[in-house]
Amino acid sequence: MTREGQPPLTPDGHHVIIDGRRWRATDPLIPEDVAARLRSHLMAARRAVGAARRAHDEQAEGAARSRVHTAKVALGERGVPWWEQGEAERRARWTEGLAALDDG
Repeated sequence: MTREGQPPLTPDGHHVIIDGRRWRATDPLIPEDVAARLRSHLMAARRAVGAARRAHDEQAEGAARSRVHTAKVALGERGVPWWEQGEAERRARWTEGLAALDDG
């Protein structure tokens, strides 16, 4: 771990390395308070996936997985790579994602 307990980044800064696997890094342009709120939504949605699976509730699982996806896209970890987007597109991505999760 580097950067105050964060996993190491690839030289281009686009990915983190965790257990030898490369994962897309969170968009570094996202303000920390916004990123923290998105991570909170992400973790709550992941817990909801687990609860729905244990309850064998396919509808709830689908809804929770959709929230996971929304959070991951807003963080820049899925969808169009953040390094291929302009600043306005990046800001719109996390702002719209957070609004959808806050409303959801």
